[in-house]
Amino acid sequence: MATTVTDRPTDAEAIRTACMRVTAAMVAIEGAEPSPVTMVHLFDGQAFVLIGSDTDAMAATRADSDGVPAMVEVTDCAPIELRERVRSLIWLNGVLHRVPADLERDLAMEIALEHPADELLDLGHGYSMLRLQLTGAVIATSTGAAAVAADELTRATPDPFWQYEADWIVHLDSDHSDVIEQLGRRLPRHLRNGRVRPLGIDRWGIRFRVEGETGDLDTRLSFDRPVTDVMALSRAIRALAGCPYLNSITD
Repeated sequence: MATTVTDRPTDAEAIRTACMRVTAAMVAIEGAEPSPVTMVHLFDGQAFVLIGSDTDAMAATRADSDGVPAMVEVTDCAPIELRERVRSLIWLNGVLHRVPADLERDLAMEIALEHPADELLDLGHGYSMLRLQLTGAVIATSTGAAAVAADELTRATPDPFWQYEADWIVHLDSDHSDVIEQLGRRLPRHLRNGRVRPLGIDRWGIRFRVEGETGDLDTRLSFDRPVTDVMALSRAIRALAGCPYLNSITD
C-alpha cells in the first residue's frame, strides 16, 4: 500500500498528476509490440488512452470482446535538459477494452472539460480510444517504488498546478538563478556542492535534482503549508527562499 505523507503528494496524487501531462507513454500486451500512447486520462478506476488506430493493441481489443490484460507505462520527464530527465516511471495495470467508435467523440468532449489535451483532436484521424479497467498501479522514483490500489487513484486528484509546472520549471531554471541560489542554501549541507536544478513544483513544495561529481540526488523543500493558488504559491516560494522581495517564478 502507498505510504501516507503530509509534506508531499501521495503516490496516488503523483500518478494522477503525471498522467495529466503525459509526454511519453506506451501500452504493452502479451505477444505484441508496445504501442505509443499520446494521452492518458484517469477516471473512476479506469484509464482512457489515445492510441494509433492501426496498432497491435487496437487489433487485440477488436479480436477479444472481453478485453485483454495490458499495462500502460508512463514516463514522467523533467521539462528541462538534465543528465537524467526521468522523474518517475508509472505502470498502470488492468484489462484493456475497445471504446465503441460511436461513443468516442462524446467521451472525448467529457474528458476535455477536465483534461484539455490537444491530442484529443486527433481522435478519428488515425487515432482511437481504448479503456483500461484498472487493477492497480506502481510508481517508481529515485527514492523507491510503491504500489497504489485502483480505488486510491479514484479518490486522488491531480496537483492544481499541473498545467503550468513545465513552464515554471523552465522559467526558474533559465531566468531565476538568484532564486535557485537562495533555495539551495536551504538544502542539507552535503548536497550544496553539486549543481542544483529545479525538478518539480507542486502545492506542497519544490523538488530539486542535485547533479554531483559522483551521481545525482533528488531532494525536496516543503512549504509551511500546502497552497492552492498562484498568489499563495508565489508567497510560499519567497518565504522558502528567505527573501520576500525576490521576483517569483510566476511573475
